[in-house]
Amino acid sequence: MSLALSEAEKAWGLTTPNPMVGAVAVKDGEVIGKGYHHRAGCPHAERELMAECGDALRGADVYVTLEPCSTVGRTPACTEGLISAGVKRVIVGCEDPNPRHRGRGLEILRAAGIEVESGVLEKECRELNRAFFKWITTNRPFVLLKMAMTLDGKIADSTGESKWITGELARSRVQYLRRWADAVMITGGTLRRDKARLTVREPADWPKKLHRIIATERMSFDELRSYFPDDPDVRNACIGGRADWDRLLTELGSSGITALLLEGGGELAGSALESGIVDAVEFHIAPKLLCGRGSIPVTGGENRPLSEVLKLKNISIERLGEDVLYRGDVERG
Repeated sequence: MSLALSEAEKAWGLTTPNPMVGAVAVKDGEVIGKGYHHRAGCPHAERELMAECGDALRGADVYVTLEPCSTVGRTPACTEGLISAGVKRVIVGCEDPNPRHRGRGLEILRAAGIEVESGVLEKECRELNRAFFKWITTNRPFVLLKMAMTLDGKIADSTGESKWITGELARSRVQYLRRWADAVMITGGTLRRDKARLTVREPADWPKKLHRIIATERMSFDELRSYFPDDPDVRNACIGGRADWDRLLTELGSSGITALLLEGGGELAGSALESGIVDAVEFHIAPKLLCGRGSIPVTGGENRPLSEVLKLKNISIERLGEDVLYRGDVERG
């Protein structure tokens, strides 16, 4: 299953609105084939595996990170393909989260006499597609808040200067997140100050379009387009509170946006956190002290008492050169 996960990750960020899925076939203790879902509309991982293995798949064990699909869409049902291929056993990482399909594929395989096991490396398989899981069950994108800050919680000095707080490895991590995301959002102030291009620069030939959203009340559409003359789909959004966030996320979800990356500034971060729409955070913390009352804090918004502090769970910490990456999911309730 670890090998199947590695296969799935080859399509990092490219399968939207589909999940990333990998599959591996084993026979007589040997790996005989691998496959992964490349993009939406392309063959699923199981079909890629069938094409590679051919008749050798008969009697094999198939490991797949997500429950095989049981319905016909742009591609045929993978359950029928596995049955026709004569596989002996199917080992699944996690079930399909879609309430209309969940568990159905496993039932079809079992009814055909195929041995089925589910829940192998389930946590890892769910984590890989957490954006898809959120979108398919709520029709809203997964929201990740990424902020770069000094050790004392500042994102810019009193003049608004913020380049560069963190180092090259942290900035490379941002490129990794942009490849994962379907849309990226910043404020109009951040756009004017940083002249942000909001592109995927690593690799330079990245094929997926990244939707740009600018939170602004003052910037006209013509001014907005002047920053992105090559992007007719750039959009602005007026965010005043929870109702505005709900409206935006519903619109994005309905258009197939499964993952939204928030990159600043501080007031946008504060508004998103106050409105309870952030699913997870990534803070990139540099070993620097900016100090000063006029320097800009990492989150703005209304003051709250310590008794109402937002808490994180599923925390992980890692080094990015001299910087520290602190990740966690926002607790609900």
